[in-house]
Amino acid sequence: MGDQDVKLKKTIGFFPAFATVTGSVIGTGVFFKASAVTNYTGSTSLTMLVWVLGGFITICAGLTGAELAAAYPETGGLTKYIEHSYGGFWGFMAGWAQAIIYFPANVAAISIAFGTQFTHLFTLSNSWIVPVAILSALSVTSLNWISAKVGGRVTSISLVAKLIPLALIVLFGFMHKGPVELSLFPVVAGPHRNLITAMGNGLLATMFAYDGWIHVGNISGEMKNPRKDLPKAISLGIAVIMLVYVLVNAVFMYVLPINQIAGNLNAASDASTMIFGNMGSKLVTIGILISVYGGLNGYTMTSMRIPYIMGKEHKLPFGDTFAKLNKAGIPWAAGAIQLVIACLMMLTGEFDAITNMLIFVIWVFYVMAFIAVIKLRHTQPELERPYKVPLYPIIPIIAILGGVFILVCTLLTEFVTTIIGISVTAIGVPIYFYLKNKWNFDGQKVDKKSKSMTKLEVEPE
Repeated sequence: MGDQDVKLKKTIGFFPAFATVTGSVIGTGVFFKASAVTNYTGSTSLTMLVWVLGGFITICAGLTGAELAAAYPETGGLTKYIEHSYGGFWGFMAGWAQAIIYFPANVAAISIAFGTQFTHLFTLSNSWIVPVAILSALSVTSLNWISAKVGGRVTSISLVAKLIPLALIVLFGFMHKGPVELSLFPVVAGPHRNLITAMGNGLLATMFAYDGWIHVGNISGEMKNPRKDLPKAISLGIAVIMLVYVLVNAVFMYVLPINQIAGNLNAASDASTMIFGNMGSKLVTIGILISVYGGLNGYTMTSMRIPYIMGKEHKLPFGDTFAKLNKAGIPWAAGAIQLVIACLMMLTGEFDAITNMLIFVIWVFYVMAFIAVIKLRHTQPELERPYKVPLYPIIPIIAILGGVFILVCTLLTEFVTTIIGISVTAIGVPIYFYLKNKWNFDGQKVDKKSKSMTKLEVEPE
């Protein structure tokens, strides 16, 4: 893997990195999380505040995580940052959590969002949501099995498609006379809600919409000037995303009463109907569907890489199978197992429960990564850092405190879902020690009879 990293060509400038941030983050959440946020907050003022706070925490998180990304530009992303900072066990656990929970849960949640919007567009009964969701995930995985080029084309088409409905909603939304005036001050919670609890729950709901920023770190080794362009791409990218989210949600609350948004996964479609009428709404909804499908494609493409890399390093049971590529060079087995896990999650039909579980699990490792930035500054001051987080240590501390707040809120408000996520993650502990006893994770197998190591040939990347 080291040889591969040495050969990375530094061809990526600011704009491709900026596009990676915005393209990775803007997807399903902007259309479907308004229902959960408003359900928790109960007011327009608090809803707007939590979208801004979520963006601010995400900017601090992105700027902090970028230091590790620039220092360790390796395939594996977060898994490798944790491994370098805390050792092999925690690196394994980060990879295990991503492979078994985070990516499958993302695929499941986005698929359910697709199924919900699809059934609403074609006026089908809710019993069709899960079957359509499963078919959408299967079709995306199948497309990615064909070749990376096909998957890339889906991403390119959806990138344009996702911007069109957003632009139309914002441009024409404020021209429509809303049912109520938007009130931003004073910031209050809705009826029968505690301000702090409502804000915490609402902030938690925004985190799924803002998630995905860390993926830009995977291209830091190919950036021409990561010290200058990486923090700019992250901070400006998330700032633009935050502006889009605030404007889109303001339109929702301008054209619909808040009680018609709260708990309504079809709020974007209903708002489009108010703005454009039935025919215009259907066209916007089709654009939303293409956008969601593209987001599903993006996570499917990314997700296959984690179990593939872990399989090659013998860090998963049946690792040799996960490390296999088809004729097109695609890790088909890695994609298959994640599809199966995602489908099992889809059978619950619970969009918000699935997203809350994945946010809790991934933010445990995000917080560990933020702490690692401070830790490594002391333990490895000689480490080459092409980029250093600005305003150190203030921004990392904000990221850490924001992350801890998110974790506590999730644990208190989604206890059962969180425990399931923790339990599934914990299954990785005995698996790690079993595999460590069998392999030493550098391509050598332990021969228990002779107590010796046998070097295995590992196919190069």
